[in-house]
Amino acid sequence: MELRLEARRSGRLSSFLREELKMSQGLINKRKWTQAIRVNGVPQRTNYMVRPGDVITVELEEEIVDYPAQDGELNILYEDANILAVDKPWGMLIHPSRSKNTDTLANFVAGYYRRTGQNCAVHPLTRLDRDTFGIVLLAKNAYVCTLLQAGPVEKTYHALTFGGPEGETGVIDAPIARLPRPSLLRKVDPAGKPSVTEYRVLERRDGLCRLALRPVTGRTHQLRVHCAYLGFPILGDPQYGSEASQARSRQLGYSHQMLCAKQLIFPHPITGQRLTLASGMDVPRLGPV
Repeated sequence: MELRLEARRSGRLSSFLREELKMSQGLINKRKWTQAIRVNGVPQRTNYMVRPGDVITVELEEEIVDYPAQDGELNILYEDANILAVDKPWGMLIHPSRSKNTDTLANFVAGYYRRTGQNCAVHPLTRLDRDTFGIVLLAKNAYVCTLLQAGPVEKTYHALTFGGPEGETGVIDAPIARLPRPSLLRKVDPAGKPSVTEYRVLERRDGLCRLALRPVTGRTHQLRVHCAYLGFPILGDPQYGSEASQARSRQLGYSHQMLCAKQLIFPHPITGQRLTLASGMDVPRLGPV
């Protein structure tokens, strides 16, 4: 990928890289020793004085991944030169791990790039649990990933819960901490990190609730922990569900947690255009009372 900018002011090259092109200092440092930063086609040091009308270009390159690219089904919701949004099914990991190096979303995205001749990397911005399904947003290079991480991304999840909140809307403000190792689970703890979730009831029926959840903060397992903490665990959740919720899940035939990443709203990292992307998946509807 090449960044390109025509200067409209005078100043040091470094200021254009940081301000107009929004490059991190780390990225600037990586590229400045490789003759990848040029003014009017000529490699320049970052203290070079740029004048109006000069054209600044930066050639970016991506690190080669150490996991295999695989052909597999990929449900694409949105794609352009910089970002990709796909629907992830439940039961699939986002990224390879030491114990599983194949059949993850990243493997299939890399395979898609290979098939379509795109020299892109796999940078997931939204990371879902293995059994959480729905929309995942990915940047096609590290530069765009940094821009997305710096910008606001409004996330909305849909959940089916055993029981529900008293009010139709509200805020869960409960700090979350990690359980002692080797556990990977979390709990509500006054000594934990600030954690805030907004909720809205979509449906109620037969002791169940369908909720829209918006995580204001982004703690690991936040939505699952918050719902369980207030007494309405997500159906199908094997870690944070109660005995009663797990029994109801089995009765309903839910083999995985009923939590869907339903919608993302964010400014495009390059154009600034406000995008609203929605998953084609959802949790089951409860139907009329």
